[in-house]
Amino acid sequence: MTHQVVSREEWIEARKQHLAREKEFTRLRDELSAERRALPWVKVDKEYAFEGLDGKATLAELFAGRSQLIVYHFMLGADWAEGCKSCSFWADNLQGIDVHLAARDVTLMTVSSAPLERITKFKTRMGWTHKWVSSAGSDFNNDYHVTFTPEELASGDIYYNFNRAKASATERPGISVFYKDADGTVYHTYSCHARGLDMLNGAYHYLDLVPKGRDEANLPYGMAWVRFHDSYGT
Repeated sequence: MTHQVVSREEWIEARKQHLAREKEFTRLRDELSAERRALPWVKVDKEYAFEGLDGKATLAELFAGRSQLIVYHFMLGADWAEGCKSCSFWADNLQGIDVHLAARDVTLMTVSSAPLERITKFKTRMGWTHKWVSSAGSDFNNDYHVTFTPEELASGDIYYNFNRAKASATERPGISVFYKDADGTVYHTYSCHARGLDMLNGAYHYLDLVPKGRDEANLPYGMAWVRFHDSYGT
């Protein structure tokens, strides 16, 4: 790997020029975040049922006494032997932050369409501590366009990331955000998918700092290098 090498003074000048761009990006990101929070909401009228280690719960009960809920739609299908490697990469980035989010009136968890027994087995293997519930038997994953019916898959056409897409798997990743008001009414406030999830992966942001970056250009696909955290070197 070759790169331009300069004096410390020249480096500082180049760094200051790039810092101006970074500050511009930070201001634009703040504006975009404000626009995101200002998006209109949709009232959630349907009753959804979930199952966790604490028993069965409705969507409203998943808030756990808080007014804001973030759901990571983890790809683990009903008949899958293990979870998605890419989703596991994201889940590794969730560890330990739930207590901080709770202090800001936010509950964070993952949801999958797999039965709770399969979820619990994989979660134990990975050593994760965040809450993870099953939406098996519920329309939740289908309604939020991250799990697809056999009919959708057979047609080769699914609705994902707010557009029509080619069917490639029964599950896709995503994040959905909900708000519950003082009367207990739940609203869907935001969802993101695909590259929209990048901002939720701290490891990728660290890779963006180093000289080689994510170093994915010559791979078959972007995250071909990713393994379960207990599988590197095997």
